[in-house]
Amino acid sequence: MKLSQFNYPLNLDQIAKYPAKYRDESRLMVLHKTTGEIEHRVFKDILDYCDEDDIFIFNNTKVFPARLNGNKEKTGAEIEVFLLRELNSEQKLWDVLVDPARKIRIGNKLYFGENDNLVAEVIDNTTSRGRTLRFLFDGTHEEFKATLFKLGEMPLPKWIRPKVENIDYERYQTIFAQNEGAVAAPAAGLHFSRELLKRMEIKGVNSTFITLHMGLGHFRTVDVEDLSKHKMDSEQVDISEETANFINQTKDKGKKAFAVGVTVLRAVETSVTTQGRLKPFVGWTNKFIFPPYSFSVPDALITNFQLPQSTMLMSVAAFGGYDIVMNAYHVALKEGYRFGTYGDAMLII
Repeated sequence: MKLSQFNYPLNLDQIAKYPAKYRDESRLMVLHKTTGEIEHRVFKDILDYCDEDDIFIFNNTKVFPARLNGNKEKTGAEIEVFLLRELNSEQKLWDVLVDPARKIRIGNKLYFGENDNLVAEVIDNTTSRGRTLRFLFDGTHEEFKATLFKLGEMPLPKWIRPKVENIDYERYQTIFAQNEGAVAAPAAGLHFSRELLKRMEIKGVNSTFITLHMGLGHFRTVDVEDLSKHKMDSEQVDISEETANFINQTKDKGKKAFAVGVTVLRAVETSVTTQGRLKPFVGWTNKFIFPPYSFSVPDALITNFQLPQSTMLMSVAAFGGYDIVMNAYHVALKEGYRFGTYGDAMLII
């Protein structure tokens, strides 16, 4: 497959700027991957497509306030720092992106907060935009993290809105978010409300959780036409033995496994045996799923409408079939579906 095959004409006004009023009342396109049939529903109707003892696999990662606004020493130039991951808790080292990158050199100090109550020193250039920062802070690790996150903003992608608003602190987070570490929200999970989860429970539909701390790799521009040459950023994954056994037992009974989002798809397909059994896994994955690909674990996929030429669109096309998915996207454009993280959803079954 080639990068150019995943382009389509998306207008900026079709990207959702705000979430639906209620989580479970966005639109839902149901795509039957064997026939290409399309249905137009509301998200809470998703229960019509699952049966007792089916299982939904959720990603319980929690987004942290990863965007910091600071100033460079001496010049006072405004610098945006995007926290990616903590490298060393004892030394307070973080892998970050900085913007504008051209103004930052090794040895520069950056100041954050109204009273410059947090200071960081640039100690390494990792990429053209990436840096390693050492935060200079006297206090416990817990006090440092509390200060860091108090100064940080929710990292809402700027292609949604340039400014973060109060609504984002609740809605750019799933209701089951638990394990902190993501810099982007697993969008498919945003559609689930407490009421919908309760209705699932009453129907006898099961739930389980994996953790994949979503990074910026999913949004990073693919700059090679030959997709086999694209390298994904690594992301941290945790699949417990209990979860792996639960999913395997569900499959053994002939029941369906629903992957809630591309992050779940990536996590479970990272850790399967040659017999298609899911194994417990704690570590990192740089797995890139694009067509053609044979899936071992999920029978159905819940996903938002992804942006053109994104790795997430490529993974969706691998699951649903390239021609069928791209046709569905053209139908979604015509029918006025909302695209992106805060947009509408698609169930591929």
